[in-house]
Amino acid sequence: MATSLHERALRCLAQREHSRAELARKLGTLGSVEEVSAELDRLVELGLLSDARFADAYVRAKAARFGASRLKSELARRGVGAEQIGLAIADNCPESEFERACDIHRRKFAAAPADAREWARQARFLQGRGFSTEIIRRVLKEHPGDEPA
Repeated sequence: MATSLHERALRCLAQREHSRAELARKLGTLGSVEEVSAELDRLVELGLLSDARFADAYVRAKAARFGASRLKSELARRGVGAEQIGLAIADNCPESEFERACDIHRRKFAAAPADAREWARQARFLQGRGFSTEIIRRVLKEHPGDEPA
């Protein structure tokens, strides 16, 4: 059983980076908790499994579409520690949160909000992408039509 556990772990890691918690969940049905934990320890020792590397890859792939709050919550949900999350976001987001929000807003919406209803719709979109209220207000103030009436 250990061989199939190891093979499955390598197959998962060959497809993409995984956090330790994700891989443990995927391998959980193939062996006991002790066997899975031992296999994960072995992969970490071999340098094949790294939460830090997973967090870096995840942030690089998703930063152009999501705000820091969404990135943090998604990484935490996948079992990455807070310190590693902070480092990954700091290292892999060259532009500021405001610049990313402006870029996402420009790609999604052709025009600035014309009325309070449209302002709220655009604000909800940015909020769903993980941007803070302060950033959303700054992005939507940059356009004529400013704030809700």
